[in-house]
Amino acid sequence: MPCLVDKAVGDGVAVWDSLAITEYLAEQHTNVWPTDKIARAWARSATAEMHSGFGALRDECSMNCGVRVELNSLSAKLKADLTRLDALWQQGLERFDGPFLAGEYFTAVDAFYAPVAFRVQTFNLPVSEHSQVYVERLLALPAMQAWYQAALEETWREPMHEDETLKNGTLSADYRHA
Repeated sequence: MPCLVDKAVGDGVAVWDSLAITEYLAEQHTNVWPTDKIARAWARSATAEMHSGFGALRDECSMNCGVRVELNSLSAKLKADLTRLDALWQQGLERFDGPFLAGEYFTAVDAFYAPVAFRVQTFNLPVSEHSQVYVERLLALPAMQAWYQAALEETWREPMHEDETLKNGTLSADYRHA
């Protein structure tokens, strides 16, 4: 679970949960959310949906940047999550004319879907061409590249997580350095 400790406030304040951290940061920094009211409302809704939804995607396609997995099949629930994900991304990209979900700039909503971009890559998940372009755009960002490189260099392995990654498929590539 993520936790932000802001030591600049009194004796320090701990803020846990990714959505709470995002809102805390938005109070101190501009452009965490879109400036346009409609785009901001949409971005918050899409972020909340990612935060609380997409259970099959999370359960069946665990986060593991450094490997590639060929899924045995797509469950009905995973297909439904991917259909919803694709529709949501299409809506944001088209409605706000972005290269990003809520418009011209990367905002919190894109940050919440960044792990999904890695899952699309890891499991070669079927998304529309338009959504695949968005995934590739996210994966090309310098911060995403740094995250990916750090993941490749991580030497610690958690057996339960490794098993979880392969519970629905077969390892086709492992790009991790150790």
